[in-house]
Amino acid sequence: MEFYVAPLARLIEQFEKLPGIGHKTARRLAFYVLSSPIDEAEDFADALISAKRLVKYCEICQNITDTDVCAICGDTRRDSGVICVMESPKDVISLERTKEYHGLYHVLHGAISPMDDVGPEDIKIPELLKRLNDDTVKEVIMATNPTIEGEATAMYIARLIKPLGVKVTRIAHGVPVGGDLEYADEVTLTRAIEGRREM
Repeated sequence: MEFYVAPLARLIEQFEKLPGIGHKTARRLAFYVLSSPIDEAEDFADALISAKRLVKYCEICQNITDTDVCAICGDTRRDSGVICVMESPKDVISLERTKEYHGLYHVLHGAISPMDDVGPEDIKIPELLKRLNDDTVKEVIMATNPTIEGEATAMYIARLIKPLGVKVTRIAHGVPVGGDLEYADEVTLTRAIEGRREM
């Protein structure tokens, strides 16, 4: 049985709460923090607290930002007639890396998943529909992950948008089924966005 002094045990316990971090990795990280200079530990703690306090959702697209409106929504060179709908901010970063998409985004912060008790009201669908009230947006690209939940979310949103007279397309399945956009390479994402189809 392992025994740690209380502050170390608490640190290990906190690291274990992170996704993909088991007990051994948490222990290794905790001992690394203990062996590092105090100013590095303070910088790390400050970065955590600053991120939690300063990062918020963009008032327009719901992407993460540290200002009221994110840099993408504030860029007048972008095509405001196209909105790409994604599940998470990580997906936006992945598509931006391709430098091939020049429209705007909308981040849902999840996907409809009855098994996980996530319904349409739990993700940022109303905020998306509000953006379609004027005639600015001509196309909505559904770029949710190619999973059962992602597909169900795309179909649900497409049914809500079609009566508004806005074209709804789906990214092509160059992205592997069951995979996350976060892990797709730039070429795959570029082909997926270029090969989108109407729903």
